[in-house]
Amino acid sequence: MTSQSSSSVIATGGKSVYGARLGILMLETRFPRVPGDVGNAHTWPFPVLYKVVPGASSERVVRQKADGLLDAFKEAAGELVSLGADGITTTCGFLSLFQDELAAHAGVPVATSSLMQVPFVQRLLPPGKRAGIITISAESLTAEHLEKAGVEPATPVVGTEGGREFTRAVVGDEMEMDIAAAEADILNAGDALLAQHDDIGAIVLECTNMGPFSNALAAHLQLPVFDIVTFASWFHAGLAPRKYPTFDRP
Repeated sequence: MTSQSSSSVIATGGKSVYGARLGILMLETRFPRVPGDVGNAHTWPFPVLYKVVPGASSERVVRQKADGLLDAFKEAAGELVSLGADGITTTCGFLSLFQDELAAHAGVPVATSSLMQVPFVQRLLPPGKRAGIITISAESLTAEHLEKAGVEPATPVVGTEGGREFTRAVVGDEMEMDIAAAEADILNAGDALLAQHDDIGAIVLECTNMGPFSNALAAHLQLPVFDIVTFASWFHAGLAPRKYPTFDRP
C-alpha cells in the first residue's frame, strides 16, 4: 500500500510477497497438469501463490470427503495469507465442504469450489433453461457438497467416472494422461448431460483439472462453459481491480 504527498510516496509493508493477490491451495498430486489446469502457473494471466496441502490426495478429497484434512487446509490457507494472498481458492471442487471453515479461519475472501458459480450462472439463463454440472465423480458429489456451494440439490450432474481416462488419471494420480482421450471423456459427459436434460443452457465444470477442455466442450455443445479459471479470474478481478488511465474532465 502507498500514500502520496506533494513531495514523496510512502510504501507500507506487512507482506512477504507482493503482487500475487490470489493464493491457491493445491492437492498433493503427481498427475500431469497442462495449461488450463488450475495447478499450472501458465494458466493465469496474473501471478499466483501456491501451497501444497500434505496428505490431500485426489482419492482422499474426492472419494473420502477430505476426511481429517480440515486442519491441514486451514494451516495452509493461513500460510498463503501470511505470504501475501488477499484471497484463497483451491484445486478441487469437492472442497466446497470446507468453505465456511476456511473463510472463517483465513480472514480473507475464500472461493473453495467452481460449484459456487452455479447459482449465478443459473440467474444468467433465460426462462426454462438451467445450469448443469460435469464432475470428475458423480457418485462422490453429494447433496452436502452442493449445499455448501449454494447449489440447488436437484441441479443435473453427470460425471466422467467409470474407468475412463480423465477420472482414472486424476483420481488415480497417474503419471501419464492421454489428453485426447481425456477430452473425449469431457465431451461425452457433455453429450450425456444434454441427452438426459433437454433444458440445459450452460455448463459448470466442478473439477479444476477440466479447464484445458472448456473451449472444446463449449464448441462441441454450442453452450457457455464455466470452470475454475472463469471463477478465479472473476475473483481476482475483485481482489485487484483494473486501474484505468486518468483523464481530463470537460
